[in-house]
Order: sequence, then structure tokens, then C-alpha cells
Amino acid sequence: MAKKKETHFSNMTPWEIVQIARHKERPVLVDYLDKIFDDFIELHGDRCFSDDRALIGGFARLDKQNVMVIGHNKGKNVQDNIAQNFGQAKPDGYRKALRLMKLAEKFNVPIIAFIDTQGAFPGLDAEERGQAEAIARNLAEMSQVTVPIICIVSGEGGSGGALGIGVGDVIIMLSNSIYSVISPEGCAAILWRDAKFSPEAAEALKLTAPSLVRLGIVDEIIDEPVGGAHTDPEATAEAVKNSLLKNLQGLQKLPPAKLVKKRFEKFANIGHFNK
Repeated sequence: MAKKKETHFSNMTPWEIVQIARHKERPVLVDYLDKIFDDFIELHGDRCFSDDRALIGGFARLDKQNVMVIGHNKGKNVQDNIAQNFGQAKPDGYRKALRLMKLAEKFNVPIIAFIDTQGAFPGLDAEERGQAEAIARNLAEMSQVTVPIICIVSGEGGSGGALGIGVGDVIIMLSNSIYSVISPEGCAAILWRDAKFSPEAAEALKLTAPSLVRLGIVDEIIDEPVGGAHTDPEATAEAVKNSLLKNLQGLQKLPPAKLVKKRFEKFANIGHFNK
């Protein structure tokens, strides 16, 4: 039975992986903060409008290393999800994230960003306060931050909402997470005018970790326990911690100018085709 289960989960379709990435019991940011980091001190507010609960961050310790952790803040139940807008940040959240990244740069502290969102909040109030500008500014500013940035796609990495904290020196994905410019349902609605084609859209979008590694967008895959991260959150957290420590060790050896140069080149080469 165990062998049969392992075979099934190692041969899942992209649409099946989408379902695991969205599993209601999948570990979220607060789980990783509890299991990986010590002494987390949350910092609040964007100093412009509000304290967006959909995207949180603060100083913490990874073993004995000081780090700045930011990430999308999905809830563990319906009440939390409503309060935290299901991890869909508004401009205030992205401006808060940028403020914290600049603070990390000031104190020469590495940044770790956990990506887990369907996308940035598309509501009228978010658009009125400059959703697109806030995300675009983060992309530009993160490309120039002089401390190491590691980004981890731990669940859903959706659209500009994911990219708003997704410019890093190393991009890591959990093996059953997804990362895409649009959800399969949204893609199916545009191309086929029918959500029943979502499985076909998931296949075409190349949103799984192996596909994204082949395309040069993602650098590393962290294997999840058989059945998904929710089946063994402790083992998943331990694997994430080991990956973070390994990558930080390498990145911290680079001088700031070289770090920024390599990060810029990494993203500039995405989508490049050799003739």
C-alpha cells in the first residue's frame, strides 16, 4: 500500500498538484515561523495607510543567524482567513514588506520571503491605493537590495501578488507548490470561457516545480513527504530549514556588488531563448 501511494504521488498531473498546493491543512507561514525560527518579532504597518494582515514580517533567528522573515499570511481557519484576506495583500502589505526589506538592508540582515498567495487583492480599494505601483516598486527595489534574499514558494505562487516579494538570489519551491502568472481557473476562463478546462490550463501553464526548474525560473526543489507537506509538517519544516541554512552560507560569501549583479542577471535571463 505504501509503495502504491508513493507511486501515485510521484506521478501526479499538474492539476492534482494544484489541489495539494491548496490543501486546507497545508502548512502556512505561522507554522514555519513556529517550527524553523526563534524569537520572531513582528513589525507592523507601512507608514502610509495601514497594517495589512495578509502580508506580515519581522526579525527572527535562524539558528544563531539574524534574519528578516516576510511572507503571505494565510489563516488556519475561516475566521483567520477572513481577517487576513486569504493571504491576498493590498498595496499596504507590499509597502510594509519593502519597508522591512530596507530595514534589513540597513542592519545587514538576510531576507527570507515565503510566497503563498492566490494573487494580490484585486478590489477597488487596492487599485485606488496603487496596487500595480506598489508591486512594480518592490520588483525594482528588491533587484538592488544589497543583502541576500531567499524566496520560497511554499503553497500557491500566484501572479503579481507572488512577484511582489519574489525577486531573490535563490528561488526555492516545495515539490507540491505551484508558481504561475495566473490561476488555472483564470486561464481557462480567458482561453476557453469555461472553468472545466482548468486541468488543461494547469498543464499548459507549466506551473509545477520541475517545469519551472527546467525553464530556469526556480533554482531548487524541496521534496515534501509522500502525500504533501500537510502529512508531516515537522519533516517539511526541517527540510526547509536545512535548505535555508545551506543557501545562506553560500550567499553570504558574496560581496554586495556581486550579489546584486548576479541577481539582476538571473532575472534578466528569464525568458531568453538562444537562436
